[in-house]
Amino acid sequence: MKNEEMLLIPGPTPVVDSIYDAMASETRGHTDPRFVAIYKQAIEQTRELFKTDGEVFVISGSGTVAMEMALVNTVAAGERLLIISHGYFGDRFIKLAEAFGIEIDVLQAEWGQQIAVEEVEKKLAEHTYKAVTVTHADTSTGVAADLDRLVPLIKEHGALVIVDGVCATAAMEEDMSKEYGSAGHKIDIVLTGSQKAIGVPPGLAIVAFNQTALEAREAIGRVPAYYCDIYNWMPIMQNPANYFATPPVNLIYAYEEGMKLVLAEGMDKRIARHTAFGRAVRTALREYGMTPLASEEVAASTLSCILYPEGVNDAEFRAALAKKGIIVAGALAHLAGKAFRIGHMGNTTEEMLAGAVRAIGEVLQEMGHAVDIDKAVNQFTGLVSVDVQ
Repeated sequence: MKNEEMLLIPGPTPVVDSIYDAMASETRGHTDPRFVAIYKQAIEQTRELFKTDGEVFVISGSGTVAMEMALVNTVAAGERLLIISHGYFGDRFIKLAEAFGIEIDVLQAEWGQQIAVEEVEKKLAEHTYKAVTVTHADTSTGVAADLDRLVPLIKEHGALVIVDGVCATAAMEEDMSKEYGSAGHKIDIVLTGSQKAIGVPPGLAIVAFNQTALEAREAIGRVPAYYCDIYNWMPIMQNPANYFATPPVNLIYAYEEGMKLVLAEGMDKRIARHTAFGRAVRTALREYGMTPLASEEVAASTLSCILYPEGVNDAEFRAALAKKGIIVAGALAHLAGKAFRIGHMGNTTEEMLAGAVRAIGEVLQEMGHAVDIDKAVNQFTGLVSVDVQ
């Protein structure tokens, strides 16, 4: 890789040379047939990833733009939305919904925990909801939602399932053709960004709608949006030679290459790899007296929030680690200073993560903590070799 540092934050994530090379290709006009062909391929790759019977949207924007696009096109002002939040980014739907006059109820988990399915069932019985948002892997806590239990429950109550896959897509299962228990019990919308498990630089908002979600858009009529109105983007997704707003040409080059790598590896292998990396990283760091916020039963495979042992200064720890070329992220909200977050997704490799485990041990030793580095690294490599087989 061309990267000078190992970027192990929960996104952006490491970018491989072929993606950099694609992004550095000559900038062409957005209606140039050569670019149009690449954009069309990128859209088709996205359809293949999500396996939706509806439409996908690949546009310039952040994950927050994708969240807004998912919400504003399906839930009208005055309709009711249930937000299932497992952390900071699940809570972001609150402000988004309020901005569009949507009535909301919120189920907020204790950080590091999942919302009990019984609580969700009770809330769904109290009101009629147009949609329910579920953050698949919350970037602040490293907690994964249990879609196998939540999706059928939500669909039984007639609501749309909106999955925030920003920190999960291309690493955790988000198959929109999958039926959860009964016919028609499927995920209706998945939204994500380019910079996490897909492994492409930031800048693309990606949203997939199934036919049920598209019907919800049709039923609304006018929506309080222009850029985020999917009706303005649908002609471009069906034929990228059309124009609505100028696409980020070079980023589309990079995304098409990134998606090529994702699909070539295959989702079964990617899911297994990410699951193995997550479990191995958390197990290894426990050897240092570091405690994952989320238990293994609810932990996401893409990132982990790790609580420090007594006596570790957050700023000093992350600064010392950065000097060794390893960049991790601080924790958010009330956990700031008490934990750090490490990404283990996208283009990360076993060698990169083993090196990070070793470097973390070295920093702890330099800070006066007695840790067994070889034991931690061996725990990591041993688990990866078993789980990826």
